[in-house]
Amino acid sequence: MPHSSYPTAPGPGSAFRRRAALGVLAAASLVAAGLPDAGPLGVGDRLYPHLGNPGYDVRAYDIALAYSGRNDRPLDAVTKITARSTARLDRINLDFSHGTVRSVEVNGRPAGHLTRGEDLIVTPRGTVRAGTPLRIVVRHTSDPRPGKTGKGREGGWLRTKDGLAMANQVDAAHRVFPGNDHPSDKAMYTFRVTAPKGLTVVANGVRLARYPSTVRGLPDGGHAPAARGGRDVRQPPAPAAASTWVYRSAHPMATEVAQVSIGRSAVVRRGGPHGLPLRDVVPAADRKRLEPWLAETPGQLAWMEGKVGRYPFETYGVLLAQAETGFELETQTLSLFEERLFTTKQYPRWYIEAVMVHELAHQWFGNSVTPRTWSDVWLNEAHATWYEELYAHEHSKVSMDQRTRRAYSVSDRMRAEGGPPGSPKAPAPGNKTGIFRPVMYDGSALVLYALRNKIGPAAFDRLERTWVTRHRDGVAGTADFTALASRISGQDLTAFFRSWLHDAKTPPMPGHPDWKAHYRTPQPPAKAPAAKPGKQRPAAAGRAPS
Repeated sequence: MPHSSYPTAPGPGSAFRRRAALGVLAAASLVAAGLPDAGPLGVGDRLYPHLGNPGYDVRAYDIALAYSGRNDRPLDAVTKITARSTARLDRINLDFSHGTVRSVEVNGRPAGHLTRGEDLIVTPRGTVRAGTPLRIVVRHTSDPRPGKTGKGREGGWLRTKDGLAMANQVDAAHRVFPGNDHPSDKAMYTFRVTAPKGLTVVANGVRLARYPSTVRGLPDGGHAPAARGGRDVRQPPAPAAASTWVYRSAHPMATEVAQVSIGRSAVVRRGGPHGLPLRDVVPAADRKRLEPWLAETPGQLAWMEGKVGRYPFETYGVLLAQAETGFELETQTLSLFEERLFTTKQYPRWYIEAVMVHELAHQWFGNSVTPRTWSDVWLNEAHATWYEELYAHEHSKVSMDQRTRRAYSVSDRMRAEGGPPGSPKAPAPGNKTGIFRPVMYDGSALVLYALRNKIGPAAFDRLERTWVTRHRDGVAGTADFTALASRISGQDLTAFFRSWLHDAKTPPMPGHPDWKAHYRTPQPPAKAPAAKPGKQRPAAAGRAPS
């Protein structure tokens, strides 16, 4: 996601960054210092131009949050960012919105700051040279309430029946904490969350500590400046009877898949393959009736490992939230689901199990191997959809060939509506998750189906295993996948991927010359749920959102 800062040394892209700042008013002090106008920047992502920031690389986040017990009030927060500059900087842009910034420090010294668009623009005391370690501390609030319009799901904090969870995809992590909100800049994470007793906090990674907290404010001892009479009137003090929970990731993570859950939850623990610790987070009152679904995870993990190799992280589990989301989300090590997916009779069992595998597959494809740009996100959804379909085929006799042919029959329409898989249309204004159209799921999975037919099952299986091993904990894109597939298959697949990922019309399906991409085939008899807003797989080709 977005990268932001103002390199002062000339170099590739500097003219673009200066143009991005034109027309935005700067603070008077910055103008007097002779700096260019302060404005929102970005790493140049085609779909989200202002996401991410140039000029630095984040190594780690340490995020402290104090929750009052009410999800309609801002949380006090301190975000500490450990980074390294990659260019000479007069300013450092961070992605941040929907909170009040109280102070900023850079390398132990107070720094100026202002907000432009969804960027927090920080001015250190002096110019930062390339290669300089950076320690940025931002004291701020994190507001879970809807924005001014109150329309649609803006992302970031998700208010649940009993607390909060995070839903940061695509570009909403910066509505929770300041940072470099683009998947190309992965980092390590530590969360320190203080919440009233009786509430359970779970976050990405493993729990390091839980201890009583009797102080007001933040778990690291940091306090916001007093507003009046020694007390901040904007935020009530955290209750004295509280606990602080500390979690840390063992692997780097993109901002979009960060997760913190606060609520009246039960944490259900069990063992997975080769002793992998599993922990599921569910509403405490519903633990017993949800247990049959939770018990599916060890088998699903073993099945995925049989297809692509060892699970890439330190733990796994599902988070079942009491909220109307309209989507499920692959937050790292703790996939987010609507609880109602499992408690209503609206969905057939094979479908729910397949959706669970879809989000599980993302732990390899999207979380461990993260897309370089948002145009590369087809790699995430193609693979998650592929293994979802394969699981349903092997466990529920839902024919993968028939489902794929139905998707192919409407694939020209999907491309017309959403763009080709590798060149998706930009999201509509006010709908940041709008790139997740049917073509991103069914249309992208068609690419893998065509590839397997072209290079053969044995080469395809080697490609899958090699891809997640070679790029584990890293960032990779379409060019990397094309090069690896070509090497493993012994074929130059450049033209193949160009047409399947970027052409307006769907190419002929290898091995199936009779398939047509411009008409609808009869729909399957199985009942599928209706499409819902948000990140989704709309009901294209007789299939349902996940």
